[in-house]
Amino acid sequence: MSTFEERLVRQEGYSNMVKNNDRNYKRTRRHVRVRSKIIGNSEKPRLNVYRSLSEIYSQVVDDSTGKTIVSASTIDRELRLKMKGLNKTDQANLVGKQIAKRAKDKGIKEVVFDRGGYQYIGRVKALADGAREGGLKF
Repeated sequence: MSTFEERLVRQEGYSNMVKNNDRNYKRTRRHVRVRSKIIGNSEKPRLNVYRSLSEIYSQVVDDSTGKTIVSASTIDRELRLKMKGLNKTDQANLVGKQIAKRAKDKGIKEVVFDRGGYQYIGRVKALADGAREGGLKF
């Protein structure tokens, strides 16, 4: 690596490894930008979404204490049996309904939706729609 590239890496904090994984780097930057505006509290916690290639995870977080109140994902034992034969979008909808049910059991009716830097389409939208169907308000 030349001295110019080394200086660029130090200034921008942008290494070759990050360049190779540019899509995730951009998502992380979007998530940081969105998280500066979205803050959950005990009255209205944050519903966070993480999407991997094959699974989807969601959790309701109280940012004032930094604790997860409830969570649901496609790897939960309860949901695994119901997910046989469903595509990933339908699985995300089912996870949304489950997180809404668990949140309502804990007394949470209203949340702030944090899409995690992902576009609001596909599985992220299906999870949000499932949570709304389950009774959560955004």
